[in-house]
Amino acid sequence: MSEKKVTLSRSDLTKTWFSWICFSNTCYNYERMMGLGFCHTMLPVLKKLYGNDKSKLSEALTRHLTFYNTESNWGAMIPGIVSSLEEEKANGGVIEGETISNLKTALMGPLAGIGDSITQGLVKVILLGIGIDLALKGSALGPILFVVAFSAYALITSYICFFSGYKLGKNAVVNIMSGGVKEISEALGAMSMMVLGGFVANNIGITTPLIFKFGQLSIKTQDILNTILPKMLPLSLFLIIYVLIRKGVKPVNAMLIIFGLGIILSYFKILG
Repeated sequence: MSEKKVTLSRSDLTKTWFSWICFSNTCYNYERMMGLGFCHTMLPVLKKLYGNDKSKLSEALTRHLTFYNTESNWGAMIPGIVSSLEEEKANGGVIEGETISNLKTALMGPLAGIGDSITQGLVKVILLGIGIDLALKGSALGPILFVVAFSAYALITSYICFFSGYKLGKNAVVNIMSGGVKEISEALGAMSMMVLGGFVANNIGITTPLIFKFGQLSIKTQDILNTILPKMLPLSLFLIIYVLIRKGVKPVNAMLIIFGLGIILSYFKILG
């Protein structure tokens, strides 16, 4: 008589996903990075699959205690894939423990690149830009909006990625990558640049009080600049800082340069 098949329930998978998004960085350290957090995440799955066999449970726990590091939201796909592979292995599938470990290692880098680019480089930039702008105007909605919106992004993205990983198994990344991630990333990138541009224009307050007089005619330099390009001076300051950072100038040194120039130019009434 064949051994009864062990199937992971929706509840088991939901516990695993929720554990990942809440505790993936548990005991984060320089030796194993997220290794302990990943192992903790897999506990509901491993106990369900290998709970009656202590040797196999111990082997699985040891397998997931190794070095591991990725981005938490898009990287949720990996514990989803691993859950699927562990389930297949527990039910007699031709999958070695080394295969699961190698797959984790192979996927954590690419998904970290995707996740960091979208989460840190785009989503946070957009939400922080909106939140900071509201906060500077005296609205308490700014920080609240950021926390709520980013939490919603993290929960929704990680949930979709985790269950997509479980359903698609080891072919998940290939399927997801062909489904428009590049287009989504480019669209979010364009949106983040729009938000950043608005943030620069609204929150960098630089003007020039320079007035040139020719007889009875007075020409205000700021008015001329506004006709050429509104907010030209804030944009120029932003581009100067951008160039300095790109050339390897440390942010602290860039700030000191800006402070120095600001004091000198204000003293001579070139900037206001």
